Amino acid sequence: MSCAAIVYFTDKGAQLGGMLAEKLDCTAQKPPKGELASLVGKLFHEADALIFIGACGIAVRAIAPLIVSKTSDPAVIVLDEQGKHVISLLSGHIGGANDLARCIAGFTGGEAVITTATDVNGRFSVDAWAVRHSCVIDSMENAKEYAASILKRDLPLVSDFEICGELPGGVFAGSEGACGAVISVRTDAFPFDTTLRLIPQILHVGVGCKRGTPKEKIDAAIERTLSENRIDGRAVKAIASINVKKDEEGILAYCHEKQLPVSFFTADELNAVKGGFSHSDYVFKTVGTGNVCDRAAVRSAGEDAQLLVSKMILDGVTVGVAQEKWSVSFE
Repeated sequence: MSCAAIVYFTDKGAQLGGMLAEKLDCTAQKPPKGELASLVGKLFHEADALIFIGACGIAVRAIAPLIVSKTSDPAVIVLDEQGKHVISLLSGHIGGANDLARCIAGFTGGEAVITTATDVNGRFSVDAWAVRHSCVIDSMENAKEYAASILKRDLPLVSDFEICGELPGGVFAGSEGACGAVISVRTDAFPFDTTLRLIPQILHVGVGCKRGTPKEKIDAAIERTLSENRIDGRAVKAIASINVKKDEEGILAYCHEKQLPVSFFTADELNAVKGGFSHSDYVFKTVGTGNVCDRAAVRSAGEDAQLLVSKMILDGVTVGVAQEKWSVSFE
């Protein structure tokens, strides 16, 4: 758990909280008298998961004024001070409360109490799967329809990527129907009447530019490259370039605005990337490699990466897009 917080109320709760805090690498604390609401309000907005050791009613009353949306609320867990019953109270799927409840129950030897309908009925929990596998859910409205429909009948799923292992409960391989899911980075993947698109964040964009190129030009070049190749921008995981651009303000500003990590590689590192790439003598003489954007994209995407879009030149900015080696698993 990347950021969890534990709240307890009794001495027994303190003992259990201390054990869980060590296991989950987080904090455990007892609210000062009369300050439960303020403490929970602070933790609710700061933590990815909020774990109460105590009565369920206390937790419900404490979080009720704070609940906004299943897409933004943290996971909330409630367990008794003996750890017998570990209840997934809020954000079971997207927030990860169901998985966390199972994890905590494993630590305490108790029982995870899961009430979400898809889990209880052994059906595919699409939103929980998407979070675990770093996939963006294109439409929460379609996700709700998908979740409601899969409780009534099996639904089709199609993937642009290899599926390893068996499909989950309630899902069959298919590319047509009233409602279904598609796993793809493409913007034109709508095979069903109601298509739930799951967009894996596995793309790396390589960028080359002239010194002093503003953020706006870099943004426009990347957006146009993605648009013309029917690639969803939400699939982009990282930006990459050559190390002589590590202080390029336009690239850094773009990455900061989009909240994307950026890597800068040496010319030798880029030249070592295997594959066939276009070559510019001018660029080679200038920075030591004949192609920055494509090589940087592939280098960033890792071993066995695939170059999806080779060097596009747009208003002085070069852009290449590479895809990580990735497959689908429902285990």
